[in-house]
Amino acid sequence: MIDHVSIGVRDVAAAKRFYDAVLRPIGYRCRIEAADTIGYGDASTAFWIIATERPVPEDPKSGLHICFRAPTPQSVDAFHAAGLEAGARDNGKPGPRPEYAEGYYAAFLIDPHGYRIEAYYDGAG
Repeated sequence: MIDHVSIGVRDVAAAKRFYDAVLRPIGYRCRIEAADTIGYGDASTAFWIIATERPVPEDPKSGLHICFRAPTPQSVDAFHAAGLEAGARDNGKPGPRPEYAEGYYAAFLIDPHGYRIEAYYDGAG
């Protein structure tokens, strides 16, 4: 239903370093790159990062987070590890989340810009 999502950051180069590292394990790559914009995806570009003067302030109670589909539970683990290594904060270690759905396996991070991100694998099919 949703075609793409964009987030704003002050430092696109720093965001690229982070998202190159964290999205690679789950199969996404930088498909578009310009001085003030980058776009990630697999077959199409669905996650955009743009330079902005006023990014959304970090607010853990806002409910805002971005979830990326992962191909395997191991790729969720690798997403989480790569994120921590690249400067993210842990917001939920990798593991099953039966309270969300049968077969739901996920990990949660807060990126260096304050955005809450998740990778999940749908083991229920």
